[in-house]
Amino acid sequence: MQNLKNRLTILFALMVLPMLAFAQDGEVGLDAKIDAAFKPISDFFSNLIFFKIGDIPFVLMLLVFSALFFTVYFKFINIRKLFTAINVVRGTYDHLDHATVGNSDLAIDGDIKDTIRDESEEGEVTHFQALATAVSGTVGNGNIAGVALAIALGGPGATFWMIVCGLLGMSTKFVECTLGVQYRDIGEDGTVYGGPMYYLSKGLKERGFATLGKIAAVFFAIFCIGGSFGGGNAAQSNQATIVIKELLGFESTGAGAIIGLVLAILVGIIIIGGIKRIASVTEKVVPFMAVLYLIACLYIILSNFTYIDDAFGQIFSEAFNPKAIGVGGVIGVLLVGFKRAAFSNEAGAGSASIAHSAVKTKYSASEGLVALLEPFIDTVVICTMTALVIIIFNINGDVFQYGGEGGSVLIDGVSYEGAGITSKAFATYIPYSNVFLTIAVVLFAVSTMISWSYYGLQSWKYLFGRGKAADITYKLLFCLFVVIGAAASMNSIWAFSDAMIFAMVFPNMIGLFFLFPVVKEQLNRYLDAIKAGK
Repeated sequence: MQNLKNRLTILFALMVLPMLAFAQDGEVGLDAKIDAAFKPISDFFSNLIFFKIGDIPFVLMLLVFSALFFTVYFKFINIRKLFTAINVVRGTYDHLDHATVGNSDLAIDGDIKDTIRDESEEGEVTHFQALATAVSGTVGNGNIAGVALAIALGGPGATFWMIVCGLLGMSTKFVECTLGVQYRDIGEDGTVYGGPMYYLSKGLKERGFATLGKIAAVFFAIFCIGGSFGGGNAAQSNQATIVIKELLGFESTGAGAIIGLVLAILVGIIIIGGIKRIASVTEKVVPFMAVLYLIACLYIILSNFTYIDDAFGQIFSEAFNPKAIGVGGVIGVLLVGFKRAAFSNEAGAGSASIAHSAVKTKYSASEGLVALLEPFIDTVVICTMTALVIIIFNINGDVFQYGGEGGSVLIDGVSYEGAGITSKAFATYIPYSNVFLTIAVVLFAVSTMISWSYYGLQSWKYLFGRGKAADITYKLLFCLFVVIGAAASMNSIWAFSDAMIFAMVFPNMIGLFFLFPVVKEQLNRYLDAIKAGK
């Protein structure tokens, strides 16, 4: 393992000299060259995935109507079982994984207890660790940069639709993460392999659609790898680089690539460890960075207490009567809000089910309940906090104008985009907050990249096998995209990232609609166990 780390470090060290040389190569530096090469790829995938029916991208229609269906079918489980989900994370029902409920001679579902294998021994992490790992994959710069982008484009009203998307997404996340545990694959060494690849191939085979399941699983794995390179990686390093360059005053045309190289070395060393190390890191880092960020947001919001009602007033009124220029009316602001929320919480994309599959439990629905907390934490709480800070910062609309082209805005004659807008808002109320927010953005970025490297690697293993050579190949490619993301422009990176994340929705939804009755069975099984075990 140490040799692998050494080789990785040496490889990236050897990349430094040519990057430094290209960085100052004439008027066009390395960053511009990378962006020029990457933009056509980004545009191609964006146009392919976001094809429209009328004026609405079909993939967004699919997400919204699916979330509505699952919310109604499971009787608003996103609201009814919120406190049950919290209790599962707290460990209130952990004893059920080690107990036989009902007839002492029989285990759950009628299996003889002396012959049944203990399913609770399968898995690698606890409910909390699985949640922390998955949350670290969703709570990232989508909450800082993505929210700023949504508001810059769609105005305060975009926040309302983000919250709606988050609430509905809780039901979708419950379904996909229950299936992730239900159909996971356990290796000979006890390593867990799970996610849509497995519930598509195994679950659809049970339903008599083996060929469809295999095809959908392959497409999901391909798109998930792309998502890990894009939204889970390049978009994160892109925003981290923006705030680092702003903090340090870097203006070199190759500064982005060099910063990306440093991030790539850091991430490359960490991801060698696998899910157990990822879980041990994220369960400490994620709560810390989320709480620290929320405290800062709350300080700003409460310091401007008299503006809170005005901010919420703008959120609700402009959701249906948007004032942002060029947003395209109510449909336009709705699309902006839903697109950014779905990118941030990933409900419907199926990615989080890969992390949740590694949990130690014999009740798949228990982890589905844990998972529904993610969109609530990510979108309803953290995204809303960020939105309130930015809206209060521009409460009278005289700091910048909503609806700017590409999501960039002019503040005091200087162009800001993404995390830069949030940073400017923070700086108005908290001294030296540029240092704090830079640290927060980098922590969000690194934790998201770590988790997404696991998602992408599981998909890579599904396609190319579980050997060490395949692992190292993927990890090197992953680290390369850290550098690309840092160097390329925000528009190119986020267009590619959106396309890859949303592409995962198509094959994933095939599995959800074929298998949601299985989720219903498993939910009833778990709720019965809770009642009998009390």
